[in-house]
Amino acid sequence: MNFFAPEPVQHDCCSAKPSHGKRTPDLVVIGTGSAGFSAAIRASELGAKVVLVGDGTIGGTCVNIGCVPSKALIRAAEALHQARTASRFAGITASARLEDWKALVAQKDELVASLREAKYANLLPDYPNVSYVPGRARLTSDGAVMVGDTAYRPGKVIIATGTSPAAPAIHGLGTVPWLTSTTAMEVEALPASLLVIGGGVIGVELGQMFARFGVRVTIVCRSRLLPGAEPEVSAALAEYLRAEGVDIRHGVSYEAIRQAGDGGVELVVRDSEGTTVTLSAERVLVATGRTPNTTGMGLEEAGVAMDGRGAVQVDDRMRTTRPRVYAAGDVTGRDLYVYMAAHGGKIAAENAVGDEGASRYNAMAMPEIVFSDPQVAKVGLTEAAARRAGLEVETRVVPLNQVPRALAARDTRGLVKLVAERGSGRLLGAHMLAPEAGDSIQTAVLAVKHGLTVADLSATIFPYLTTVEALKLGALSFSREVTKLSCCAG
Repeated sequence: MNFFAPEPVQHDCCSAKPSHGKRTPDLVVIGTGSAGFSAAIRASELGAKVVLVGDGTIGGTCVNIGCVPSKALIRAAEALHQARTASRFAGITASARLEDWKALVAQKDELVASLREAKYANLLPDYPNVSYVPGRARLTSDGAVMVGDTAYRPGKVIIATGTSPAAPAIHGLGTVPWLTSTTAMEVEALPASLLVIGGGVIGVELGQMFARFGVRVTIVCRSRLLPGAEPEVSAALAEYLRAEGVDIRHGVSYEAIRQAGDGGVELVVRDSEGTTVTLSAERVLVATGRTPNTTGMGLEEAGVAMDGRGAVQVDDRMRTTRPRVYAAGDVTGRDLYVYMAAHGGKIAAENAVGDEGASRYNAMAMPEIVFSDPQVAKVGLTEAAARRAGLEVETRVVPLNQVPRALAARDTRGLVKLVAERGSGRLLGAHMLAPEAGDSIQTAVLAVKHGLTVADLSATIFPYLTTVEALKLGALSFSREVTKLSCCAG
């Protein structure tokens, strides 16, 4: 997810050494995560003198506390699950268990440290035009950027400070110790039970992960699991999680939370019928969204407009409402994925120090992945979004039990849903629920980006016994009955 974003962390020994550079640089980039590094590198390539300001551990969220550590632990949990379900193949029995949680966490931390050095700290010497300055930055009304007592007066500024975990408005939350997506992956010992508040990407990924590590998990959410996904995908994934023992309570309102007498937590919720229920667990993980890191930066005084959540408002050139100030990444409140942050940083840099207006941000063909098992992957519009846009659409859903790869793997959990424009057949959206759907979705990304039709996909040769073949079967289903086709037909 990715969908994690920076939160304040301490400086450490792996951070790059500061280099103060000149105080009138061409560009000051505030933030050392994916968006900030992308912006600084691209601006340097264009010949600009850049000051890169970082508050906290260099590298931002993805490598330190988001994508990398979570996916490492999720993959470990998948290894346990695969062993436990090996008996789906005749003649095979297997078992697996988690013997040492601390060792697994330490291995994850080693990976994080190595990637932080290789992909962030150790890159800086390769870009002599980029000077790294540790500290918290603040904009002033006269155009300066203050870092401590030092004033920089750059030609342009890019804000790329990311986000932090949001605290929902639940009565009593301040009186109980609660985990974030960061601290949950650092617990000294696994709890016996875990209450996950929030059924979005983080809640689903970490909830399933902890359940596979042997924790009794309850996921509680106001609407449905993955509310932004297609309803068919959301419903199927909920069914699969329940089959693994995850208790899912959706469509509830949060009334109050309190500490229990045994040291655990109790969450009082009200269901859609008005019934009040108390849910108990040893620990609680709050996964209800992110808050932009804009507090204390002097943005309002500097004339940088923000929305009600504190996200910096930008146009498609990444320009804010103050001239010569740009913003990119999760701090803008949109498309909270690490690769989109990097894309936005690059666009901001090209417009800031290159030909302004030449580069525009476009998320039309943005892939989105949830690292559940099976994975959820999508690109383009959902059926509901297409109809809201005034488009006439046709849709098809093909379950994975029609995909030979799934049959051979004896794992038919999942489906593919395609959304096409009625008449033209242009592919508007593709939605997959399948093992490794994140790898397969890229074919649909190219199709959406280049305006291909379902007929184009149908006429394309796909490799047999692959998950991506589900996309071809989905395309074929617009004109043929796939249950009546032989293998590789079409």
